[in-house]
Amino acid sequence: MRFSPAALALSLVLATVSSVSFGQSADVEIKARSVAYMERGAAAQKDGNLVLATDLYETALAVDPRNGSAFIALAQIARAQDLPGKAIRLYREALILDPNNLDALAGQGEALVQRGAIEKAKVNLSRIETLCRTRCPQTAQLSAFITKAEKAPIMSAQASTSKPKIGDDQSEEPKSE
Repeated sequence: MRFSPAALALSLVLATVSSVSFGQSADVEIKARSVAYMERGAAAQKDGNLVLATDLYETALAVDPRNGSAFIALAQIARAQDLPGKAIRLYREALILDPNNLDALAGQGEALVQRGAIEKAKVNLSRIETLCRTRCPQTAQLSAFITKAEKAPIMSAQASTSKPKIGDDQSEEPKSE
């Protein structure tokens, strides 16, 4: 009975100390093989072979799923192929691994602008400005991309469809006998 308060205090201290060690994140070391595939993928992307580059980046992710650079590289390829939705998803994966990755935030912002979500891209720009104490290239890059999109004429469905003219009735089908 008289050891109960001491035992309780000691167990509380040990529980606190052990939970702190579990809460700390370890330094993330990307496997060397994954980095090698990334380098080969970058060379293929530079040569314009996007299919090979995609395969190599995906292999880099298979070797080490913690390789955020591979997600960013795949997202850049998706944007080059006019697949902004896929790019946004890939940038999100990179941001899960590192929420403060400026390249992922800027790239996702540009992909959001491609999708027409300018307000969401402005949220990314604000986050980059918060993270970057001084003027970063990502800030200028995303800001210019947003400004360019805001100045572009808005194309509505009504503006892109031609108006029917009298005598253009296409509803009549030839009668089959």
